Amino acid sequence: MQLVTSVNSHSIAVMLLTVLALFLFTREKIPLETSSLFIIVALTVGFTIFPYEYENKELHSIDFFSGFGHEALIAVCALMIAGQGLVRTGALEPVGRVLSKLWASSPKLSLLLTLIVGATLSAFVNNVPIVILLLPILTAVSIKTKTSASKVLMPMGFATLIGGMSTTIGTSTNLLVVSVAVDMGMRDFGMFDFIFPVLIAGSFAIVYLWLVVPYFIKERRAPLMDTSPRVFTAKLMITEESASKDQALNELILKTDGMMKVLRIHRNSNDMYVLPNSKTIIKAEDMLVVEDTPENLKSYEKILDAVLYSSLGAVDEEHPLLEEEQQIAEVIISQGSKLNNTTLSQSRFLQRHNLIALALHRSGKKTETVLKDIAEISLKIGDVLLIQGKNEHILELKQSRELLVLDATSDLTHTKQAPIAFFIMFGIVAVAALGILPIAISATLGVFLMFLTSCINWKDASNALNTQVILIVVASLALGGALLKTGAASYIAHLFVLSMDGMSTTFMLSGLMLLMAIMTNVVSNNAAAVIGTPIAIGIAQQLNLDPEPFVLAVLFGANMSYATPMAYKTNLLVMTAGGYTFGDFLKVGIPLTFIMWITFSWLLPLLYNI
Repeated sequence: MQLVTSVNSHSIAVMLLTVLALFLFTREKIPLETSSLFIIVALTVGFTIFPYEYENKELHSIDFFSGFGHEALIAVCALMIAGQGLVRTGALEPVGRVLSKLWASSPKLSLLLTLIVGATLSAFVNNVPIVILLLPILTAVSIKTKTSASKVLMPMGFATLIGGMSTTIGTSTNLLVVSVAVDMGMRDFGMFDFIFPVLIAGSFAIVYLWLVVPYFIKERRAPLMDTSPRVFTAKLMITEESASKDQALNELILKTDGMMKVLRIHRNSNDMYVLPNSKTIIKAEDMLVVEDTPENLKSYEKILDAVLYSSLGAVDEEHPLLEEEQQIAEVIISQGSKLNNTTLSQSRFLQRHNLIALALHRSGKKTETVLKDIAEISLKIGDVLLIQGKNEHILELKQSRELLVLDATSDLTHTKQAPIAFFIMFGIVAVAALGILPIAISATLGVFLMFLTSCINWKDASNALNTQVILIVVASLALGGALLKTGAASYIAHLFVLSMDGMSTTFMLSGLMLLMAIMTNVVSNNAAAVIGTPIAIGIAQQLNLDPEPFVLAVLFGANMSYATPMAYKTNLLVMTAGGYTFGDFLKVGIPLTFIMWITFSWLLPLLYNI
């Protein structure tokens, strides 16, 4: 990279666009995909209208689309699909079964083992499938032992993030940093080239998550902790003496302030069911089939002067509503979920699975209950649906693996393709680690083998791919390229060195890492990594030093996504399942960031003699 100590109009425009991009990436009301597409459009249109030459050659605006075919993006997408293969086949279930058994005998030791296993697996597999595997197990254990899941879920989630930073394929952030560095002329990192510093820093972090966090984090109660059914299907019988006799159905609904929802009408006179119509006249001995909470059903009984019946007969103090075959479960909207950006009514999710929606919880919002029209709310990643249904219907939903389901059981299922998917994933990692094939090629080959062996189908693959991830990667690569080729990255590096004039190299390295750690918790970690990498190399060139430790400072800092729930997608999954607040992430995540930052700030200068 050519050293630049002055700016031109194009580099100023790119720096301003970078600031705007970082601002847009923090806006919750603007989809990340939209912000990413805007950056791509702004760069391509801007450089077409205002051409730019560098090193005696023109910068073609069409080059900003090259991120769609970049080796790093190919590897990220292929690994996401391969990870989906592990989830769909249940290839990791044997690990889950062993952990589930251990929790019953020694919870303290089991937590440590869970943290180590989660971190180890995440070094080779995207941490989303790992979290999806462990969430139901830890939730079920918490319910059975009557302890709070909040004591263990956040430590588990953070352990997978720590493990993910230890190899080149552990996270998409690592893949991007390594690929951008290679594009800029650095040597290619081997899969385990930076595992040693992560092992040391990660050991301190795991001890903190194991021994400290469970004792000071506030106990939170997730909606699932109360496992009694919340909604019942019952019948309201209109008697001969009832004041509601011979009235239209809409008049009866108005008496309940519009709250009562009638599913159908059971007409005893000819033993038939009638679909509800607002003009239907309700006759004596008609039974209105209604679905609601016990309190509301008793209220309707009084308002309509009716008699409440369940499947066991009339409901009274001696015979309360009781449904032994019903159970409660949580459905978390995760990345790739079919329910993301749609409503329950549009997807017909409840009807297809014979379930009832009790409540919807969204982080930072008041929980919507059954009294609200949950079916018409557009669902987002991180939302949690509280559902109720028969045991077999909940089990079918879990076995379908279409959604992340948490219930009171730790039942784990796997298919006959599970061993095949596991060995294919092992082959992807081994071939790349041994240097036989680049990870983009070995992962693509692995995906093809998963299709060939029916571990996944094309529907699974499309669910695994995430538009948000793809566009943020492409936009970040385009922005990073523009910063580099216009000289903006070199100029920012020059300003950074000037601002640190008189400071030691260790201080500069540490400061860069801390800056990345702050950015990754506010904006996308991939954006922070790709923008930071050319700047890190520029700083090293300004100082005439080996760029490798500066690139690793960016990589490590961009992976410290601990302090906010929106910093990483698994943080949102853990937040909803554990009932955490934004403050809980600050309380646990800031000390964890400090531990990792201080340790790396000591290790990197020591390892690279700077």
